[in-house]
Amino acid sequence: MSCGCKTSGDSAHSCGPKKTANGCENVNTCGNSYKLSVFDWLSNINNPAPNRCDFVEVRFKNDRKSFYKNVNNIPLHIGSVVTVESSPGHDVGVVSLTGELVKIQMKKKKFSEESALKIYRQANQKDLEVWQEARKKEDGVKLEARKIAQRLGLEMKVTDVEYQGDSSKITFYYTADNRIDFRQLIKDYAGAFRTKIDMKQIGFRQEAAKVGGIGSCGRELCCSTWLTDFRSVNTNVARYQQLSINPQKLAGQCGKLKCCLNYELDSYLDALSNFPSSSTTLDTEKGKAFCIKIDVFKKKMWFAYVDSSIAWYDFDIDLVKKLISKNKRGEKTLPLEDLKQPETSTHTIDLIQENNVDRFEKKNRGNRNRNNQNKQNNNQQGQQGQGQKRNRPDRQERPERSDKTENPNAQSANQPKPQKHHPQQKAPVEKAVNNSDTDKKQQSSPNKKKFKKKYPPKKDNNA
Repeated sequence: MSCGCKTSGDSAHSCGPKKTANGCENVNTCGNSYKLSVFDWLSNINNPAPNRCDFVEVRFKNDRKSFYKNVNNIPLHIGSVVTVESSPGHDVGVVSLTGELVKIQMKKKKFSEESALKIYRQANQKDLEVWQEARKKEDGVKLEARKIAQRLGLEMKVTDVEYQGDSSKITFYYTADNRIDFRQLIKDYAGAFRTKIDMKQIGFRQEAAKVGGIGSCGRELCCSTWLTDFRSVNTNVARYQQLSINPQKLAGQCGKLKCCLNYELDSYLDALSNFPSSSTTLDTEKGKAFCIKIDVFKKKMWFAYVDSSIAWYDFDIDLVKKLISKNKRGEKTLPLEDLKQPETSTHTIDLIQENNVDRFEKKNRGNRNRNNQNKQNNNQQGQQGQGQKRNRPDRQERPERSDKTENPNAQSANQPKPQKHHPQQKAPVEKAVNNSDTDKKQQSSPNKKKFKKKYPPKKDNNA
């Protein structure tokens, strides 16, 4: 018997045979397979109060949760598969939280105990089979629903489809910018799927929470794992944290600003409360200077002159406060270069490179020029080495031939003529000639074969 738990709404995953009478045996995998799981840190603590909590938290597909009352006092724990009351019929879910922590969650979400539905029983084999068969249809129903909405010309997107545990109702979650007329759509859905239809509009952040995914940080999306309340995020949050206003980097998968921008906002606001305003200007003897950059961690501010903003000068916030108070008294401060050495090499070059569109092409061109110069130097060195080998003094020059059509086997005038000998007698051994290098060159020359083909050697009649 399988408990039918799903990972992120996927109907292909289940805990398999690890099922006991009380629910799923593998609580670590089945209990945390759904999104927005809650860690019960009071599970190992005995409750001294005599009254026990009769409410449990049950979760369904993806991030849908609700609280139910255990009227029959069924022994339940995290991971138990239960059949709960629904309208109409019944639904099947997994217990995600029990004990005193449920009251805290109900108080946090402002859930009324009077409106809580009840738990019928633990899910039996028939309930699980019907539930799993319904979940297998969800992907096909979602594609068919999108085709019907597109055929009617409705500007909406069907994000997710959820069957009820007894297959008596289908809930369609959709996103749309404007109001949608569902009169014809619901008729077509009811005729195609033969069941009760429920339409729920969700926002783009809720869509990302249902679909899930991996963020730019490399972890799962916060909205699909633990984040339940979505606070508003604006561009001022990025300005306080000294971030560049780049929509591609600041926006999440939902197309809105990332929720994680709010995480460190309070720390930045506390640190910036000790800083002077970023619009501060200093009146120096050389001219007015304005603030260009603020470093919250180093507690420094960078200033530059209004006339020439190439050189930047960094000062501690304590020194900046003294300079501001001096300007308020009507006194001008010393020039910035007298107060601090400029730092032009690091900041100005980085800004120029970031604002330059052809910065990558120039780097590649520089590398190509270097490679070409290296090749030219290597070729020059190779030519010099070959010239040195050719001009070696210990080698004699190859004798030039006076007549190119002359027989190559003909003896030169400088060489001694061989003596005639009888064919039965052995030929005398010739003495070694000093110009052996020239003979080697002649033997290794590629023109030797050509000369042999044109002028074959004469046959010796005496042989």
